[in-house]
Amino acid sequence: MRTSSDRSLSNAVSIFDSEAVEQLRKETRLDPEHVRALRNALFKKFEADDVALTRFPERDRIVCHSLELFCRCDSQVDGASKLLLKTATGMLIESVILRIATGRSTLCVSSQVGCAAACDFCATGKMGIAQNLSSAEILDQVVQTGQLLAAEGRRLHNIVFMGMGEPFHNEENLFETLDALTSPKLFNRSPGSILVSTVGVTDGMRRCAERFPKVNLALSLHSVNPEVRRELIPLTKKHPLDELQETIRELNHRQGIPVMIEYLMLAGKNDSANDASQLVDWLHGLNVHVNLIPYNEIEDAPHLTGTADATIRTFASTLKESGLTTTVRYSLGSDIAAACGQLVRKENRQQAMASNWELPRV
Repeated sequence: MRTSSDRSLSNAVSIFDSEAVEQLRKETRLDPEHVRALRNALFKKFEADDVALTRFPERDRIVCHSLELFCRCDSQVDGASKLLLKTATGMLIESVILRIATGRSTLCVSSQVGCAAACDFCATGKMGIAQNLSSAEILDQVVQTGQLLAAEGRRLHNIVFMGMGEPFHNEENLFETLDALTSPKLFNRSPGSILVSTVGVTDGMRRCAERFPKVNLALSLHSVNPEVRRELIPLTKKHPLDELQETIRELNHRQGIPVMIEYLMLAGKNDSANDASQLVDWLHGLNVHVNLIPYNEIEDAPHLTGTADATIRTFASTLKESGLTTTVRYSLGSDIAAACGQLVRKENRQQAMASNWELPRV
């Protein structure tokens, strides 16, 4: 697979930069069909670079990738792969490919290097770094994954923004990415196959629902006890629970599709029978799908442990009996450091200090 370093010509343009590609087409008097065919090959069919470029007259003027594949980790237990990708600034991000037993494949993309939300349970939030990824860097995660799966004879079905970063802290590039993913001229993905997860940036959630009403939204809730949620998610101070509840109600009215409620199961923290009852009450009247998530422990949060499987099943039964659509997520990739950001934290902090970047304050 070619990377940007393979094509260092000063007059080369990125395939993700539509304006630059159009300027190149005009300068070289290319038939628009050549550009359309190249985009279809890379964005829809996920053909290998050399195959896609063979038919493009100005092949030496196109850069196919904005990220360099640094390392690939494949699970020896299930169908998960973790791609470590390097940005032009030398920072590392992670993309995770989930190959479900049904044959479907899901890509978990990152929207930032690190995350300023600083959630207590999250390895990425412990980095102390938050740098936005460009739309091209987010989209290239899709292209490189699509190419990898295509080489296996598989297809990319779903894209979830559940990787490194808070998507709505990078809203402009997120929306530009969603525009490209759903554009018939570019990736032509169904909006229903895309999910954006947030810890609760309510203004961003509303704007996303207005602009992309068919794109699925997920809220990392994790507790409806104000004190517990503030402890787990510091951003709760800016967006309290009553604001989140009203936002879900507005999304239900605007979108007409369920909001995914992500609930991380933490032993002794949010998994009691009383916690389940409070969650049922809080979600009453809302169109939601609750996703209970087993916790993958991280070194940076030794005070947090995952809930026992039997307790998770009991918790799920309480929700189901109340009429809430509920699933328990099956955790993939536990043997390749399932905690997002774990493999890149040290390298990224070293790069940030070398570059004299100011680390964010939450």
